[in-house]
Amino acid sequence: MNIKIHSVRFDADKKLLDFVDQKVKKLGQFNDQILGAEVFLRLSRSESAENKVAEIKIEIPVNPLFAKKQSRSFEEAVDLTIDALKKQITKQKDKLRGQ
Repeated sequence: MNIKIHSVRFDADKKLLDFVDQKVKKLGQFNDQILGAEVFLRLSRSESAENKVAEIKIEIPVNPLFAKKQSRSFEEAVDLTIDALKKQITKQKDKLRGQ
């Protein structure tokens, strides 16, 4: 799986990049047809403490899936986004089986 990670308006450290890479690769357990993923980590302009945003787009042959979450830390935002994508993958698989 080809994973591209973009950090917008800041430089992500290796620890964060490795964390994101590891989490995204685990999505392969739910769908073995994932071709690639594009991850955007950005700081929102809001003044609140929850200004870390993670956006993940997963390339799958049927339809690409997308999720975006905002939280206090990038790690938490990535975890929430991955959870949302797991639900989408499961829903999509169930839908395809039902056809």
